[in-house]
Amino acid sequence: MEFNGVGIKALAGCVPHTIIDNYKYTQYFPEDQVKAVVDKVGVYERRFVDDKTCSSDLCYTAAEKLISDNNIDRSEIDLLIFISQTPDYRMPATSVLLQNRLNLPKSTIAFDINLGCSAFIYGLSVAYAMMQNKGLGKALILDGETRSKTYSPKDRRTAFLFGDGGIAALIERDEAIGKSWFSLNSDGSRGDLIKINGGGYRNPSSIETLRERVIDEYGNIRTDEQGYMNGTDVFNFVVVEIPKDIKYLLTHSGVDIQSLDYYVFHQANNFINSYLAKKLKLDTSKMPATISKFGNTSSVSVPLTIIDQLQDKLNDNATLLLSAFGVGMTWATAIVPFHGCHISDIVEL
Repeated sequence: MEFNGVGIKALAGCVPHTIIDNYKYTQYFPEDQVKAVVDKVGVYERRFVDDKTCSSDLCYTAAEKLISDNNIDRSEIDLLIFISQTPDYRMPATSVLLQNRLNLPKSTIAFDINLGCSAFIYGLSVAYAMMQNKGLGKALILDGETRSKTYSPKDRRTAFLFGDGGIAALIERDEAIGKSWFSLNSDGSRGDLIKINGGGYRNPSSIETLRERVIDEYGNIRTDEQGYMNGTDVFNFVVVEIPKDIKYLLTHSGVDIQSLDYYVFHQANNFINSYLAKKLKLDTSKMPATISKFGNTSSVSVPLTIIDQLQDKLNDNATLLLSAFGVGMTWATAIVPFHGCHISDIVEL
């Protein structure tokens, strides 16, 4: 997809105030095993919400920061997209609750996107497409995840990876922004690679789905309502599909990869991103990273990395390559110019 004259004009982020030191996350595993895992994945700290805080709370706080810092008239926000796989309820949609909580007009279009790690880029393309319609003034993307609530601390394959966070992005039309390009992809045949098998409508919650059990010969423990990941197969998927999709979009757009200012990848782990950089021959000084301090925050990781690492580095002519992949499997690539984008300081909740 190709868009013209629409882009991100403001960004704000919110993370929980509780910092998890991964080296000290040793309640269920010996210290030497913890150190080996942490050193391999490169996640040294993460942020966890408390039991009463949801993704919507992080997004609400980020949105209020964005609205305040940019003197936004709430009545001009015509579209609100909430991105998350950890919503407040099964129904209603969390976006609608945020419309009311943020005191946005009742004319605001509001809906949720449930997708996973590639969802920010997917959501961005949806907002860009809708903003091509001159009837819309401003769009708000709220992207939040509380992955700490979905994975077992007793399963070493996932226990040290995931963290929580939320962002708000303001989308507007501006002819000075120029063209953006997106490539969006899906492969449901790989749906078992990352999954929560219980608790939905295919396998409803029951005593059995909530029962902890040993799930492999290594003694890892989880319930059917906690996520699992086949890390080896995910890696094999990434190293084939992601470089291919990036090269495809570069060819389609006619953009030289070396001319791009930054490459912002999904923060899955250090090993994967280092491999991608080597395979694509990328300048690693142009690859901002937050995996060490926030962990894998799913769909939040791409915008959170921009907010945390590029706040004072994006000039009015900066162009970024965005790339993300995950549960589904889905993957997305975008080439996105930034023009006059205000990035707020990250706030804690």
